[in-house]
Amino acid sequence: MFYVKEPISDTMEITIEINDENVFCRCPICGREILVDLEDVLGDGNGDLFGTSVMCEDCSRELMEAGDGNGPEA
Repeated sequence: MFYVKEPISDTMEITIEINDENVFCRCPICGREILVDLEDVLGDGNGDLFGTSVMCEDCSRELMEAGDGNGPEA
């Protein structure tokens, strides 16, 4: 079991198990909160918690469309 532990005061701390329902990040483009399954993101061994970003579906779609040349024209 993996968990996070955060001190609340000198005499109290909180411990929370990490699972597929309580890991979140913010989209680096729009800032939307995203539920993240760490197995999906880091399971292939090519990422790390500090150097990996996850974009929301909308920003990912816009980036893919822009890369295909199908995005909105400037």
